[in-house]
Amino acid sequence: MPRDAADEQLSKQAGTAAASTLTTSNGAPVDSLTASMTAGPRGPIVLQDFTLLDHISHFDRERIPERVVHAKGAGAFGYFEVTTTEGAKICKADFLSTVGKRTPVGARFSTVGGESGSADTARDPRGFAVKFYTEEGNWDMVGNNTPIFFIRDPILFPSFIHTQKRNPQTHLGDPDAFWDFISLRPETTHQVSFLMGDRGTPDGYRHMNGYGSHTFKNVNAAGEAVYVKYHFKTDQGIANLSAEEAGALASSDPDYATRDLYNAIASGKPPSWTVYVQVMTMQQAAAAKTNPFDVTKVWSHREFPLLEVGRMVLNRNPENYFSEIEQIAFAPGHMVPGIEPSPDKMLQARLFSYADTHRHRLGTNYQEIPVNKPFAAKVANYQRDGPMQVGPNGGGGANYFPNSFNGPAKDMSAAWHADKLTGDVQRVETGDEDNFGQCGDYFRTVLDQAARDRLTSNIAGHMVGAQEFIRQRAIANFAAVDASYGKMIADKVAALLKQGKGPAPAKKAAALNPPRSVPSNL
Repeated sequence: MPRDAADEQLSKQAGTAAASTLTTSNGAPVDSLTASMTAGPRGPIVLQDFTLLDHISHFDRERIPERVVHAKGAGAFGYFEVTTTEGAKICKADFLSTVGKRTPVGARFSTVGGESGSADTARDPRGFAVKFYTEEGNWDMVGNNTPIFFIRDPILFPSFIHTQKRNPQTHLGDPDAFWDFISLRPETTHQVSFLMGDRGTPDGYRHMNGYGSHTFKNVNAAGEAVYVKYHFKTDQGIANLSAEEAGALASSDPDYATRDLYNAIASGKPPSWTVYVQVMTMQQAAAAKTNPFDVTKVWSHREFPLLEVGRMVLNRNPENYFSEIEQIAFAPGHMVPGIEPSPDKMLQARLFSYADTHRHRLGTNYQEIPVNKPFAAKVANYQRDGPMQVGPNGGGGANYFPNSFNGPAKDMSAAWHADKLTGDVQRVETGDEDNFGQCGDYFRTVLDQAARDRLTSNIAGHMVGAQEFIRQRAIANFAAVDASYGKMIADKVAALLKQGKGPAPAKKAAALNPPRSVPSNL
């Protein structure tokens, strides 16, 4: 069986590694890592065996909390290069200032709902996050491989994710929970139609697009603000797996996408993405009939065409997965001058939630971890101490502001663009804001007949496991998009139900050893 670059990693590493002496964590040489220290050949282990205690106690603490979402992923490093002047026209961020300017980046791609050991090929949105190590601090573009999302109000997010996870009693996936929530929140219909279509199972991470999904605000050097959406278009071309291929790979190679990304880079074929923006003026946003800050909808490409900004190239694999990928921490709140949030409700909540997650997973000093450190900028603030503080910690400088002792001073040029807001502070239900119009355009004009057939087959195959009243409610939502959409799903569900699902054939177990009788009424 042929071996690929990932298979040969240890051999390649051995050829470049210098000889070294085995040590304990405090650097003392170790005489053995195959025999514990005992009182005699058959006696108990002695407490003074620090080598054993040091080794096993660290092993006991190797795992950190996995991400609640996006737990399974892969990543790589490279650069972003400016290719046009379009970015500088709308954004004062220095990394966009000059054609040809390169900025180091780190990227992580992931599935969303599965655990760390789940299959790369599961039908799921894919996370698409990029950290730009700019000279003005780190900017994190934290998106997905779809330009939209399931919900538009973040208060629904914990409930939505619970339905994508395991039943709290059976610990199994639950089609009732999935389709109950989906059918009760019809704004999910658009994204579900993406998820259950061809792009729900991309052929690895190299062959998918990335999107900021949210609307952001950009401010240029003249102080002029516009709204933008970010698009990362794969230069490898879109490629997807069929449902059958994805299912087979989940069994034969559950790390398929991780392996594909690693091998491509190790083989000297770095993947790249051309980066574009859509631009909407403040006036256009105010006059828009469709809410431009609704993440369940896209902007028209005819009205707001893609403008090329640059290209991202990933040309370095991580030296160590845990250090550089498991610990890399992306947060939409990590912004730089010229990039600001919009009123998008989902974005507003994510500004808090992501950094809060990292403080839980990695500790309050997570930005001291080398992969997260803004190494191209000088960090100077009044944050001090905390667990795992391994940086200078402000040295002997004043740890309060304001002060009279030459501490870090404010920079008024960093002030954000002012937002003018009006309205009553109240809870506003948004569940009925045209949940079907754009999805209808997608179903009728973007998909051809073969793609519509695959989409409805995938939906029916998943939905058939839910109860009838839930199925009927979900089908009604798809029928509201287009009558033929609902009918195709209903017909396919009916056919699957007619086929039926009989009990699995009983398997004959080996005879009990030792032979014994077991009561039948346990």
